Amino acid sequence: MANENLVVHQFGCLGDNYGYLVHDPGTGITIAIDTPEVGPIMKALDEKGWTLTHIFNTHHHFDHAGGNLELKEKTGCMIYGPSDERVEIPGRDHGVGGGAQITLGDGAIVADVIDVGGHTLGHIAYWFTEADKAFVGDALFTLGCGRMFEGTPDQMWAGLERLRNLPDSTKIYCAHEYTEGNLKFALSVEPGNSDLLARSGDILALRKAGQPTVPTTIGEEKRTNPFFRPESKNLQETIGKAGASVVDIFAETRRLKDSF
Repeated sequence: MANENLVVHQFGCLGDNYGYLVHDPGTGITIAIDTPEVGPIMKALDEKGWTLTHIFNTHHHFDHAGGNLELKEKTGCMIYGPSDERVEIPGRDHGVGGGAQITLGDGAIVADVIDVGGHTLGHIAYWFTEADKAFVGDALFTLGCGRMFEGTPDQMWAGLERLRNLPDSTKIYCAHEYTEGNLKFALSVEPGNSDLLARSGDILALRKAGQPTVPTTIGEEKRTNPFFRPESKNLQETIGKAGASVVDIFAETRRLKDSF
């Protein structure tokens, strides 16, 4: 079945970004998810013996699209990016929006595009359905979510809800290692969450050992990520929003995180 054998290679870029290469052994197709830093991407390609064929950008920020043109010049790769960020995405060949589906290699790779606007207006995520892996950029983090730079609370919550509705088993590859800071905030707004308390020890142990806390899963985030949990009575009471709408609860949680 398509996508089942996709290989994901994860590596560090810049200070706290993650770079990802998605590779299909059958066709040789290799996709860079965002382009935070050219050097580590080229090094990873060389180490793996892979040739870059595509770039999938999630949004226009420099630490996600800044390497596009140099990589395109070096490899001749094809660039996909948000349809609503045509001007901002360097070298974009194909614009895609929420609800679109990208098919490569005669169906060897199939990715559903999910609208997760809010961090930027056109932000998208790529869900490789049969591999059960989603690349979400800065829309969602382990125990957190991105800052709301361009969108509204309604828009950003709608995008997070689309991600929350993915299967619990879906692996989530986010773009930054922000988890320790996110953990401190999550414990401050939902101190009664026993799943979060149990998870905290594992996270701290991973970081002490210099290991990544990414990928996570949708199920894990539904149990422990406050931005996925506006229905939590503990969260509502802690932030003073008992009985409020889910959008208002999300907005207040995001506001509190911004100044945490």
